[in-house]
Amino acid sequence: MVQGTTSDAGKSLLVAGLCRVLARRGVSVAPFKPQNMALNSAVTADGGEIGRAQALQAEAAGIPAEVDFNPVLLKPATDRGAQVIVGGRSIGTLDAVAYHDYKATAREAVLAAHARLAARFEVIVVEGAGSPAEVNLREHDIANMGFAEAVDCPVILVADIDRGGVFAQLVGTLELLSASERARVAGCVINRFRGDPALLQPGLDWFTEYTGKPVLGTLPFLPGLHLDAEDRLDGSAGSGEGADRLRVVVPALPRISNHTDLDPLRDHPGVELLFAGPGETPGADLVVLPGSKNVRADRAWLREQGWDAALARHLRYGGRVLGICGGYQMLGHWIHDPEGCEGEPGSEAGLGWLDLETTLGPEKQLHNVTGRLEPEGATVAGYEIHQGTTTGSDTARPAATLDGRPDGARSADDRVRGTYLHGVFDEAEARRTLLAWAGWSGEGDSDHHRRRADSLERLADAVEAHLDPAWLASWAG
Repeated sequence: MVQGTTSDAGKSLLVAGLCRVLARRGVSVAPFKPQNMALNSAVTADGGEIGRAQALQAEAAGIPAEVDFNPVLLKPATDRGAQVIVGGRSIGTLDAVAYHDYKATAREAVLAAHARLAARFEVIVVEGAGSPAEVNLREHDIANMGFAEAVDCPVILVADIDRGGVFAQLVGTLELLSASERARVAGCVINRFRGDPALLQPGLDWFTEYTGKPVLGTLPFLPGLHLDAEDRLDGSAGSGEGADRLRVVVPALPRISNHTDLDPLRDHPGVELLFAGPGETPGADLVVLPGSKNVRADRAWLREQGWDAALARHLRYGGRVLGICGGYQMLGHWIHDPEGCEGEPGSEAGLGWLDLETTLGPEKQLHNVTGRLEPEGATVAGYEIHQGTTTGSDTARPAATLDGRPDGARSADDRVRGTYLHGVFDEAEARRTLLAWAGWSGEGDSDHHRRRADSLERLADAVEAHLDPAWLASWAG
């Protein structure tokens, strides 16, 4: 099990790297995260929903994603409540107190999923969540040491030296563990190191003498990895240069979800991709309204930040707008939530750029799909994760046909499109078509799938080169 001194210490990447190392050595390996809290998710081959990081780790292991890889997924909808997904399906929205009471049931689901995987795979590489030193969450823990002790697995602790204070992170975490938990830690890994390793060696020697724990390796800082983020959103991206590049602006919604939809544009040579924060409404050729875990609240946030006037100006001067999932729902006249699926029951006026309205409901649509963009016919592939039904006259002009059925809507002047398809930019033909629709006429593209595969290989190469070979061999045979 890989646990971290903090969130974003490198747990997800280290698990992915270990899965790829073991897979290419012929070991049957699966990733596992007992409990994940993230708004980036994926649809599995068996029709459930898991954290996107576990789908990436499954790809690293060379196997299809399954719901058992992440049996409990928490998707925050408000500051106090989250949608709880168990075994790939939503059981509803719970606040922190109610979820604490539910943990005994969640623990059973976690242990049952792990047992099923243990019967099929030689090695399971488990990812923790946050930090095991969060003493307020120790009771009924299923995410870190509570799980490790339940299944009796060793733990390696990873810390991010780029944050500073790496030895304080490691020593402080170990000090806050119980004696049995501390004994379970087989060693530590330092992540994101840049510089001369000789300068770090005295600290490594001190750490091992002080704690009795070996440092299993120091992973270098690896810039330019093109891998799905578990949840963190970068403020800006894009490699496009020159006056002819297309500017794509994405409002950084407070509850933005599945922003990995924009990853294929990050390294596109003709695109400048910007995520606009509070108070920012920069000029753009294309505005993409992304997915949201609380559509009504994020729609209200757009209004507060001045996006209603900004979008009207943008469209008046010939710009284009694309809404994906929750962003699509915001483009209609109304978003109704009569059952309080994402907060208090009620309705919120939409942006009104498409003649439609959406009624949210408790049942979630989960599908991996293929199809074509309308009206161009470009091939698309991706997945749907959404709640609610959308109706209205503009749905007679669908944005896509997915598995033989219409999806989304287009305005009469075709300046505004909306779709439920996540991954709409993933396929090269669809990406070229949508960028041409938005006004880009340049040459060149980036192979998103190839770059992700190359990044996994590069990550695995670093793990093999910098982690203790004897420790790796003990897992790989």
